[in-house]
Amino acid sequence: MRIPQILKFERKKNLAGQGADQNKSGGKSRNKGAKGHLNIDLAKGENYSEDQSIQGLSELYSPEEVGESHIYDIIDILLDMGKLTPEEHACVRAEQSAKPDSDVETIMLKMGLLTNSPDDILIAKAGLYGQEFVHIEPEKVEKEAFAKLGMDFIRSSCICPIAIEDNVLVAATSEPANVFAIEDAKRQTRMELRVVVCSAKDIAAVCDWFKKQEEKVDYNVDEIISDMTEVEVVQDKEELSEDLEKMAGQSPVIKFVNYLISTAINEGASDIHIEPKDKFTRVRYRIDGVLFEKMQPPLKMHPAIVSRIKIMSNLDISERRLPQDGKISVIVGNRAIDLRVSTLPTNHGEKVVIRILDSKTALRGLEQLGMEPAVMEAFRRQIDLPHGILLVTGPTGSGKSTTLYSALCQMNGNELNISTVEDPVEYELDFCNQVQVSEKIGLDFATALRSLLRQDPDIIMIGEIRDNQTARIAVQAALTGHLVLSTLHTNDAASSITRLVNIGIDSYLIAASLNAALAQRLVRRICPDCKRIYKVPENMRKYVEKAGVKPEELFIGAGCDKCRGSGYAGRIGIYELLVIDDTFRDMINKDSSVSNMRRVFHEIKQPSLFDDGIRKVKRGLTTIEEVLRVTEVYGQNENEVFINEN
Repeated sequence: MRIPQILKFERKKNLAGQGADQNKSGGKSRNKGAKGHLNIDLAKGENYSEDQSIQGLSELYSPEEVGESHIYDIIDILLDMGKLTPEEHACVRAEQSAKPDSDVETIMLKMGLLTNSPDDILIAKAGLYGQEFVHIEPEKVEKEAFAKLGMDFIRSSCICPIAIEDNVLVAATSEPANVFAIEDAKRQTRMELRVVVCSAKDIAAVCDWFKKQEEKVDYNVDEIISDMTEVEVVQDKEELSEDLEKMAGQSPVIKFVNYLISTAINEGASDIHIEPKDKFTRVRYRIDGVLFEKMQPPLKMHPAIVSRIKIMSNLDISERRLPQDGKISVIVGNRAIDLRVSTLPTNHGEKVVIRILDSKTALRGLEQLGMEPAVMEAFRRQIDLPHGILLVTGPTGSGKSTTLYSALCQMNGNELNISTVEDPVEYELDFCNQVQVSEKIGLDFATALRSLLRQDPDIIMIGEIRDNQTARIAVQAALTGHLVLSTLHTNDAASSITRLVNIGIDSYLIAASLNAALAQRLVRRICPDCKRIYKVPENMRKYVEKAGVKPEELFIGAGCDKCRGSGYAGRIGIYELLVIDDTFRDMINKDSSVSNMRRVFHEIKQPSLFDDGIRKVKRGLTTIEEVLRVTEVYGQNENEVFINEN
């Protein structure tokens, strides 16, 4: 662009006098010229007609003709990075031209580009603004830096302080273009900012981690134990309950018990075991189905710990000769947790087991249970049936209750009358009516079910079929148009039929009322932080291949701090589903023995627990050792354990 400093206007000499005559009209300018001519009223009031030619106006602005251009943006950066092909780049650019108001990132996501690597867009944004892209680990964020901004502001503005370097605050943001948020952060912290780019997921993880740290109570365990050892109560026959109660109410004891409970919940434990030994008390947590030793406090602390737990669960602290059961309700991390307490006299004192019932981990969708798509679809069809019995089988701690609760959550509680009979009621559900069994007052499963059938139920869930009476009422309910869900303790799905026969139910009633049986186990997941390929020893390679697994498909967890060195983190279910069809009904009436039921089950080519476990091994979710740990193992030594009879 040329902008001249002096503008020269030239006029025809023969119009000078005419301009003077026109000045008499008041000095008003008139535009009479044709298109392309301009009359200019000078300061002296001179007017020029359409015949006047003003030269030099073109020198005021002379635009240069250039081709179409655009600002260098993240599309170009992604092309330079090799994340977009020239064809994809052209398509995105054409879509952007057609929809100028649309965000480039939104356009690419709608076109299905970069869906597998969303960080590439953030890396391109960082490059566009001359900033660094980083991944944030919550544990490495400086507490002092994070405290510079409020957590609500961090979440809403997507800008998170992570460190302080030479009096400069390093802040990570997922929106580097939001200069207002960056300036607001500068104003609030009164510090210079060095901005880096990260994902919004990382910022959320940092906030969650610091919130969790705030919820933790800071316990000095060594100090608590030291305080507790100063007071010792000798257990003898003349020991008074008042002394135990006084000791249990002392501050160090309360702190120690609170520490045990809160730590177990934060570490994801399902049970706390407090076991008296000869010279010490052993405290263990069950995490992912396996017990880990937590600590060994002195034995003289044991009576105070047990008494404190009894007080919390409203048990009789003076009774140490008989088992007792109780319940504690606590709030940890703004969520309600139920604790089931069981005491048992042993030769060194009372053993205490606390079961942790966290509704956050139990109430989940069927998709999160780990069922294969075919099994889950068949299971969904079973819970949609109007009547019949659906059984979930497995040992204690195999996730049966979680599966049943997940099934109930799929049902419409507004249109159906859903009722449960449980011992105990593990998780409270708003959409159904739950009955707590109480043997002390005579309210057992059979009594509760008889009354429940007069309450016009549609769906009935029975915590467990334990005896003949409960089984008979469940069968009658199924035959009279109700859908009954319950659990049994059997090793596999086929054994559930034989179990009902052994309880005393006639075969023809089982064949008429039973819809399906789902057997399940829980196996530990391989820790994703230390997962690596497992090198199978040569002497075991052929046996692994016999199980249908290629040696290169095996993974294992090496062990790290996050998984406590176990190589596993979390659990996933393995399942086998037996759907009772006409063929099976005929076999139940003819021969309901365990061997025959298993034979028929394998003849119909349904995947067993072992088969489902092997599928998860192939997908790298668990190890073959875990599958063999929870399913039936064929063979007696390491050279045979991988051989499946079937």
